[in-house]
Amino acid sequence: SPPPDLTVTVQGRLDTLTSPKLESELEPSIAKAKNLVLDMTGVDYLSSAGLRLLLTLQKRFKKEGGTFKLRGIQPGVMEILRMTGFLKILSIE
Repeated sequence: SPPPDLTVTVQGRLDTLTSPKLESELEPSIAKAKNLVLDMTGVDYLSSAGLRLLLTLQKRFKKEGGTFKLRGIQPGVMEILRMTGFLKILSIE
């Protein structure tokens, strides 16, 4: 059977403190997943550490032939993604 798709809901801030924590919590699950969706509905702030994590996830899934998507981006976070050029790199649904 194909590996499962994984949807993870993220809450609060994605910054220097929370990004490494999220990454280590995701690690066991994404090892088995082919596709990952991050539901960012509850995320109200994204720092450069958060952006770096998103980029790392994007590269990883692309390399392994899977997909990485973001969902539920709030306007403030969308603005950060737009200003940093990340909208061109990341898949947003």
